[in-house]
Amino acid sequence: MRILVIDDEKRLLQVLEQLLKDHHYEVDTAEDGKEGLQKAYDSSYDLLIVDVMLPYMNGYELVQQLRQDGNSTPILFLTAKDSVHDRVEGLDSGADDYLVKPFATQELLARVRALTRRSGDLIGVSELEAGCFRLNLIERTVYLGAHVLALTPKEFQLLELFLRNPNRILPKELILDRVWGLDMDINVVESYVHFLRRKIQQLASEAQLEDSPAIETVRGVGYRLKDV
Repeated sequence: MRILVIDDEKRLLQVLEQLLKDHHYEVDTAEDGKEGLQKAYDSSYDLLIVDVMLPYMNGYELVQQLRQDGNSTPILFLTAKDSVHDRVEGLDSGADDYLVKPFATQELLARVRALTRRSGDLIGVSELEAGCFRLNLIERTVYLGAHVLALTPKEFQLLELFLRNPNRILPKELILDRVWGLDMDINVVESYVHFLRRKIQQLASEAQLEDSPAIETVRGVGYRLKDV
């Protein structure tokens, strides 16, 4: 597994590099946003660990650029910015997880393992199809029938999780862990399911689809994507 760590704190960069190497990861490093972006383009990585406050290009801009260019490598923000607004902005920029400094070593390693497992699951897979959905993992594009379904990065990840588990009940806690991967209020799951439902229903109505898929609420448990 290859990891790129992008952080302008040289001492922390050295510590992270050694820690990850001690756990058998191959590690490259970059000390500013532009260098990190170029390395992400030049090589293939299983995970990017990115600080937010970087010279030349901040972490949000870096991640947004990668996602716009179709790069789907898992990304973990590792930063001192700890407000809820910062976390939401980081996740909405396209990151998969967000960990605040100072951090516990074991928690960092656990999140790295989870994200690199997710990366391994995607090797050789460029599209997911289920029912009238087609999700392109490279272009980060979703089609409902012949129509493009415009989603935010977190809505895309949420729908991807449902498509990987069609007609299966997914508990809210599992969704929170797989899509956000951090300690956020469980209400964020309910909000994003609502957003996703509304977009699917609106596009299905506009496209006059007779058999529209539905995200069903399983009371007291979670959600299930039915009839896909």
